[in-house]
Amino acid sequence: MSIPSIFSNYSTFEEKALNNRFFKHEDIVPLINQLPAEFTIEQLGSSVKGKSINAVKWGNGKTRVMLWSQMHGDEATGTMALFDLFNFLQQGHEMVRLINEKCELLFIPMVNPDGAARFTRRNAQQIDINRDFIQTVSPEAKILKQTRNNFEPHFGFNLHDQVTLWSVDETLKPATLSYLAPAFNKALAVNDARKNAMLVIADMFKELNQVLPNQIGLFNDEYEPRAFGDNFQNAGTSTILIEAGGYQDDPEKQQIRKYYFASILSGLLSIASKSYEQQHTENYFAIPQNNKQIFHLMINNLILDGIKVSVGINYEEYPNSDGRSTYKTYSIQDIGDLSFCDAYKVYDAHNCQLRGNILFNKTADFELLTEGQIILAFKNGELLQKH
Repeated sequence: MSIPSIFSNYSTFEEKALNNRFFKHEDIVPLINQLPAEFTIEQLGSSVKGKSINAVKWGNGKTRVMLWSQMHGDEATGTMALFDLFNFLQQGHEMVRLINEKCELLFIPMVNPDGAARFTRRNAQQIDINRDFIQTVSPEAKILKQTRNNFEPHFGFNLHDQVTLWSVDETLKPATLSYLAPAFNKALAVNDARKNAMLVIADMFKELNQVLPNQIGLFNDEYEPRAFGDNFQNAGTSTILIEAGGYQDDPEKQQIRKYYFASILSGLLSIASKSYEQQHTENYFAIPQNNKQIFHLMINNLILDGIKVSVGINYEEYPNSDGRSTYKTYSIQDIGDLSFCDAYKVYDAHNCQLRGNILFNKTADFELLTEGQIILAFKNGELLQKH
């Protein structure tokens, strides 16, 4: 698999109708319905608000793989990558023929269409679907659980987004991607299902680390008894979690979707060729852990209350009422020695003038100037100017 070659031809299969994070159910249904005959479409059921939740099947092999995205309505990168994959599977690549021959794929794009409509994590009942495996009160959780039970997949891909403040240990770089073979019990034991997921992830990391060095982390494997990935792992489906994080100057994750797509394709090729059987769990555990050593913005060498400090500033992102955009509120998250940290944007305040106050754990409300020119300005948490 040559990822640079795939990226150079990405425009030939990228689904251009999905060009930001805010697409809705009504945007993807026509794309599903226009898939050619080798794709089988089935409505699995409906969301709380009556929106269809659909399965797309493809492939003629014996190894069953289930891929589902957007359990959380504001986590759209996996869905974009799946539609890119649908288009890629219509091309005459040798990789496509191998996957078709060895695997049967079942996709559920957009498990939570009501959350996507409002661009919120939870469904219309205010339930986090990925914490509803045990009680299964939401229709979306019922559909996802029943589909796995009916299809009995050997492998599963659980597709999510994580906050952009995760970084990769010892790199001071954003965790653009994170992988995980979820635990199936509190002891974090490794059975055959989890081991196979680890081996596939080791193959994925080997491929993707070449094009995204130092920006892939291992997600926290703390056991969550209510989560689908943990329970699917326990049921015998080797489950692979992929999380999309942050990437410099890519707020709509249009570059990240390419790395995400390559991760899925790499995983499918590992499964189809059974190359994962030659891998070792040591290579999985060698993937660096996620941590939080980056800020959205950082100011160094700022004189505050008579001492020189660094200031870490982060934003919280909230959906606007139309569900098609967001607004950000910035706050002061740390003050002091941040020499072990980095940020998406770093300012050097040497010889700068500060107007306003910088207060820990309060909304950002200040101006930073150099030679009389504003280089950074906030008003009541709103970013007004940035250079």
